[in-house]
Amino acid sequence: MGAVNESLMQRMTLGTLCSRYGLVLQPDFASPTTITSLADDLESVRPGALYVPLGVDPTPELLRRALNRGAYAVLAPIAARARLADADLPVLYGDLDARRLGQLAAELAGKPSDALAMFGVVGPNADETIRVLSEFLHVLGNPVGRISAKGSYSLDRELDQRCPLNTFEVQHSLAVCAEDGAAAVVVAVDAETLHPGALSSVSMDVVAVAASERLTVDTQRRLMEAAAGDYGFEIGEDTHLTWRTSDSDMLAMQASGTDDRADVARLSTSIAMVMGAGVRRSNIKNALRVSRELS
Repeated sequence: MGAVNESLMQRMTLGTLCSRYGLVLQPDFASPTTITSLADDLESVRPGALYVPLGVDPTPELLRRALNRGAYAVLAPIAARARLADADLPVLYGDLDARRLGQLAAELAGKPSDALAMFGVVGPNADETIRVLSEFLHVLGNPVGRISAKGSYSLDRELDQRCPLNTFEVQHSLAVCAEDGAAAVVVAVDAETLHPGALSSVSMDVVAVAASERLTVDTQRRLMEAAAGDYGFEIGEDTHLTWRTSDSDMLAMQASGTDDRADVARLSTSIAMVMGAGVRRSNIKNALRVSRELS
């Protein structure tokens, strides 16, 4: 479970949340109350939090416990309004889907993905590819964050996470990376790392499929579009869908010095992704040479 904590977020009043997300506040005189953190489980609630119980039926007892931990308000479904009428803390009523919850979490976190170059790798082999990609981006001079079930990092600092991550935890991780000075974050877009909808309101810049064999462009496009539907990120005009090419394969084989298909595939995919991000071929070749000298 996770939280967007007070040191990383944009503060917002309950009245503003109502106007932006179509919520109903009870009592309405609490509209000037300012939220200073966001939490989806009781253990993460801190003084000033908006508590959003996910997958839990909100009851008066649950609200009392949240209040005792310092919650300023609770977000509850409209169907719970009658039984929570006598709640001792303000309640925001509304039925927000995963997309709208993602928007809420992103806004309160300061929309960190907008300040980062976001790279997403789709598929069951994503982790090894994002490891190679993050190392390559680092050699290119980019401070990098990494989100994966096999280990998440903000630069060199390992993040304390339990995967799969939900949308609150993703936004918190991105905010930490942005605050630490990361220029880019690479994400393993798979079921081990992420809950469905976890990337809602995440602006993804470059996306690719991790595969040891060359898949057709149509197949890769379908896999990326399916991942976007499953995990909530949008494929827009500024999103670069990338895939291995004969050029990226040649550069990877020259740089790796091996015929191992898996190694070549991971490096080739990484090269194709940084090309998709606009890095010049000459810079890529220099980075590959430096990487080879350092290995």
